[in-house]
Amino acid sequence: MNYAALPLLFVKFWFYESPLNLLKFFLSLNTAFLQMFSMPLLVRTFFKPLKNEYRKGLVGFSRAMGIIVKSVLILADLVLFVLLIFCEICIFVGYVLFPFATIAVLFL
Repeated sequence: MNYAALPLLFVKFWFYESPLNLLKFFLSLNTAFLQMFSMPLLVRTFFKPLKNEYRKGLVGFSRAMGIIVKSVLILADLVLFVLLIFCEICIFVGYVLFPFATIAVLFL
């Protein structure tokens, strides 16, 4: 094993391979988050009546109530998703800058 190449292997791992894998993990996490909080289903069924109520006098009310409830749920999901994205960005930037922060702490 060539020990002189270890710093280059570390740089390749830390700044190329590992961030790609971290981004793949975050993409998988985002997909799972959206599925768990049923965002695609809420958007797909936004104009359908709540609880599939199709009786003659209740269709309009059911649709209006469904739109109101689903709007609140979609808004809550979006707030949580934005918080998740913000945490992912902070983790990614912190991960990439960690070696520089370590060197700064050692020499300052």
